[in-house]
Amino acid sequence: MDLEKTFHMKGGLGETSYPKNSSLQKRAADKVKHIKVGAIEKMLLEIKPVRVGIADLGCSSGPNTLSNIKELIEAVENIQGPEPEIHVYLNDLPTNDFNTVFRALPEFYMDLRKQHGVYIGAYPGTFYGRLFPHHSLHFLYSSSSLHWLSTVPRGIYDEDNLSLNKKSICISKRSPSVVSEAYYKQFQQDFSLFLKSRSEEVVSGGRMVLIMLGRSGASHVDRGISLLWEILYQSLATLVIQGEVEEEKLDNYEVNFYAPSKEELEDEVRKEGSFKIEVIEKFEADKVVGGNYSLSYGVELAKAVRSIQEPMIERHFGQHILDRLFQLYGKLVDQELDKEDISSITIALVLTKL
Repeated sequence: MDLEKTFHMKGGLGETSYPKNSSLQKRAADKVKHIKVGAIEKMLLEIKPVRVGIADLGCSSGPNTLSNIKELIEAVENIQGPEPEIHVYLNDLPTNDFNTVFRALPEFYMDLRKQHGVYIGAYPGTFYGRLFPHHSLHFLYSSSSLHWLSTVPRGIYDEDNLSLNKKSICISKRSPSVVSEAYYKQFQQDFSLFLKSRSEEVVSGGRMVLIMLGRSGASHVDRGISLLWEILYQSLATLVIQGEVEEEKLDNYEVNFYAPSKEELEDEVRKEGSFKIEVIEKFEADKVVGGNYSLSYGVELAKAVRSIQEPMIERHFGQHILDRLFQLYGKLVDQELDKEDISSITIALVLTKL
């Protein structure tokens, strides 16, 4: 499957859309707002550019996109001295719902203190490769995107193209070591290419702030991450038993996800050699996903996961299973929480271009 043409969050403004169910990502971004704002302010004071190129990679759609950009624009405006032109480049895969973002731009411009000299455009394409002109960026931001791989690793399949990752759809406690190794190798390849591509586009002294889900230790099986994929598998397996999903389709469904450790990120930055690590921090996600306290955590989390996975699941299994699948998912999450807490890790990384 060509993920560049098929992988995207649920678009539109419906009840199951990503814009309506991305508060979890917003909370993660808010936790590191001080890091993001501090990084761009330090860059501006050092470089003093007359034109600032800002990119948001994996911008998706909805309120988070423009909220992040507004904070960066305000940081530029707060620096004393002549105000530079601000060029903002929004990036995501071509299947992203850019139209929802564009429809919000007129109101967004009206809310800015400075309504002239700010130019916003879209650059569709995979960030695992070149996207922007040479040395056109001063600040790059990416949140909740780099844990998505460019592809499901080829190494998890045998010579007959059958998955070796039995009874799992990602790395889990049941996965053989060859599966974990294949996912890690794909991450190394992707993140190295990401850094190499950005090294051509970011000016010397420019900054990158990267936020992604990660692991707390060396083990590839991290309860806060792998358990959520295991519960999705269990939900799909229940539908197999009930005759709503074909077992063969479940056996051939895998996700393009990898949560790196802090040490793995540091290693790849060091090996690529174009950037210096200024900050690398780990923090736990908040337990409350949204503001609807009448719903359980499991139901809220199911809505968030559905907004991310629905397009891929619908393409592979069909639309008819979606409501039942995520009802089961929410119920199983709540049951698991009754036994033990589930706490995921987010990593924030600030890099300076050498």
